[in-house]
Amino acid sequence: MSLFDHEARQFKFDVLREVSKRAFDGKLNDDVCDEVANLLIPGKHAEFRCCIYKEKEIIRQRTRMALGKPPVPVENDNKRQIVRVIEAACDGCSIHKIQVTDNCRKCMAKACLSACKFDAIHMGEDHAFIDYDKCKECGACKNACPFNAIVETQRPCMKSCPVDAIRMGEDGLAKIDEAKCINCGACQAKCPFGAIEDMSWMLDVIELLKKKEEVYAVFAPAIQGQFDSATLPQIMQAMRELGFSDVYEAAIGADAVAWYEKEDAKKHKAEGKKITTSCCPAFVNMAKQHFPTVYESSVSHMVSPMVATTRYLKKHHPNCKVVFVGPCVAKKQEVQDSEVDFCITFEELGAMFVSRHISPENVPAKEEDTASAYGRFFSVGGGVSKAVAVALKENNDEAVTAEYADGSDACKKALLMMKVNRFQADILEGMACQGGCICGPATIENMPKAKARMTKENLAIKDKTIASTLEKYDFSDIDLHR
Repeated sequence: MSLFDHEARQFKFDVLREVSKRAFDGKLNDDVCDEVANLLIPGKHAEFRCCIYKEKEIIRQRTRMALGKPPVPVENDNKRQIVRVIEAACDGCSIHKIQVTDNCRKCMAKACLSACKFDAIHMGEDHAFIDYDKCKECGACKNACPFNAIVETQRPCMKSCPVDAIRMGEDGLAKIDEAKCINCGACQAKCPFGAIEDMSWMLDVIELLKKKEEVYAVFAPAIQGQFDSATLPQIMQAMRELGFSDVYEAAIGADAVAWYEKEDAKKHKAEGKKITTSCCPAFVNMAKQHFPTVYESSVSHMVSPMVATTRYLKKHHPNCKVVFVGPCVAKKQEVQDSEVDFCITFEELGAMFVSRHISPENVPAKEEDTASAYGRFFSVGGGVSKAVAVALKENNDEAVTAEYADGSDACKKALLMMKVNRFQADILEGMACQGGCICGPATIENMPKAKARMTKENLAIKDKTIASTLEKYDFSDIDLHR
């Protein structure tokens, strides 16, 4: 049974499952890329690409990424670049941005000819055609055509990128500008060919678990509803069965972040300054790389809930290792700047479950009392600023105003408004993924279904306060600043 309607995502999952299975069984070898390719593409006839050889090469490159290697060997590999192009898979998009369609009737107006300043359009026997050696892709011909016979198409990856980090190389393949890329994974989610994927640390995590070291999992609250009808306690117990020493909600750290974030919010407001949240790493990357003045003056110095929970664990278990599990690929970059040891996604966790024949919804588990619903709803758009507002209310402080930027385009606009001093609210909450973390590129379940399950399950703790979490988990002597 397939988990995904998107066939490329299913292939990715199948590759992760096979690598996980071999890693746990100690059967990884130098031929694993060929073994997985031959297993998943067993026939002699191509079903998805031009030939069977290309289909198998795509699986080989996917397998390399599942092993934590770049899709093809490179010198001086940049480990901080999480999102990569699988070149073998990147060949199905239209090469040319401006194209003449069959709607062209070689009309008498010939407005396209007059509009082109580069002599790139000529009239053929039946319709106009474009000389792409001369075309500058300015779009003037498209705008001039009264019959809408000339169209502008853009690759999904390029169109989805909020920071113009993707371009088309001379070979027609997508190229990522690592200096611009914020590792948000938007291109990865939008590519219909699965030609852009995230690097994996799953193999490192499996090796830790096999050594039976003290390894704790910290999971993003968006995990609720991701594994069929499994409850959160069942998912937690299933992770323990994988070999984790214990499992903790990042929502615990979210409660702590909200409680102490309120102090920064109050301070900024008293000084007439604005503040942004710092939970979404792609949003923080966008501010740091593309709006540096805003980053320096306004981005919160609070760590993310992932890091907050990790600092709590490492204070009480100094020799432990911590693995973060979430729906976000940008977290894999954030981890490299923090105390967290490794990061895997829900996709990778799911593959590990399947490879070990663990079905979370069938795992017996007891209810566990941990975070508040406010901490858990950090995963839903608007949840962070709402939690800060609740923390202020619980502490009988003056309220602050907040604005939520839903998705990377909205984040970019809000940061621009902040840069030119036209942002009105006290707090800017930015989430690179529309809808929040629950819509991250490495989720398994669709957002409406996962959110419905999350909302239903969290009804039981709707009256629990943020302060009560901090009574159980004491963060008072833990530095929560970046």
